[in-house]
Amino acid sequence: MILAFDLARRIAAIVVGRAGLDLYPLPDGTKTEHAGQFAAEIGGSAGNIAVALSRQGFPAALLVPLSDDAIGRLVRGHLTRYGVDTSRCRPVGGEYRSSLAICETRRDNSETVFYRASAVDLQLSENDFDPPFIASATVLILTGTALAAEPSRSAALKALAIARARGTFTILDVDHRPVSWHSAEEAQRIYSTAASLCDAVVGNDDEFAIIAGGAERALEVAAQFVKRGARFVIFKKGLRGSITISAEGSFDTGIFAVDALKPFGAGDAFLGNLVAALLRGMSLDVAVVHASAAAAYVVARRGCAPAMPTADELNQFVLSHSIT
Repeated sequence: MILAFDLARRIAAIVVGRAGLDLYPLPDGTKTEHAGQFAAEIGGSAGNIAVALSRQGFPAALLVPLSDDAIGRLVRGHLTRYGVDTSRCRPVGGEYRSSLAICETRRDNSETVFYRASAVDLQLSENDFDPPFIASATVLILTGTALAAEPSRSAALKALAIARARGTFTILDVDHRPVSWHSAEEAQRIYSTAASLCDAVVGNDDEFAIIAGGAERALEVAAQFVKRGARFVIFKKGLRGSITISAEGSFDTGIFAVDALKPFGAGDAFLGNLVAALLRGMSLDVAVVHASAAAAYVVARRGCAPAMPTADELNQFVLSHSIT
């Protein structure tokens, strides 16, 4: 299946969700409590996805408030250097802060600590965007943390509704972070609502289990979104690859085996490079292979945003590695 996109639009993709600061204990392999130095980079799923698209040569805009302080300015500066449009990243002062994650570059027993109190990204409001801005994008990508609380939740759902009405292709990356939600039941209800407004839904087995209310129905519920009108759903299974479901049928895709440095960053690389491949006119099955390759590429390197491959780097990786 090859999807048709309106490539004449000014922005390839608008990404809605979380962007913040990641700190990595140095040298690689060091536990946080033993670290004397840290490397600083941007993080957050929406920020990483926008960088992934930009690294692939596609103009991407981030739609998320940033704290009006040194950390917010650092995040904005890094995004700008990667070529991401931050013109809709409103600075917010007062008690609100851009999120912080401390991420160990360790394959085994890797610990990530999130600081999300008074998260500024959840202050997204309908005033942060307008219909012409949403309509200027070929694709709107919504990451799940934007749905966790108000006013961001209502703003994000309105952005999806506007996008569908204006012919912008909509994608939900479930990206569930339990720390951001009051309950699994709330997450189930809101994710289901958002997914019903999307042309594609991407999540892992645990995330679809939350939407389904149990692991035993996770794949069945994922398939139901296609019956309700989604063009495709991707059900990721970690080291067991993924299942892609569309009206034309389903197919399995394996993984690229690498010597992983860390267990995180794969999902953001997968989504950003999936969209890039589809925008290049690749068929859905080939695009999923490239997305899987990008996920492997990133977990073999420190960081998330700085590890995102360019088009040439990803093509070389696909040619030099085997999918299993």
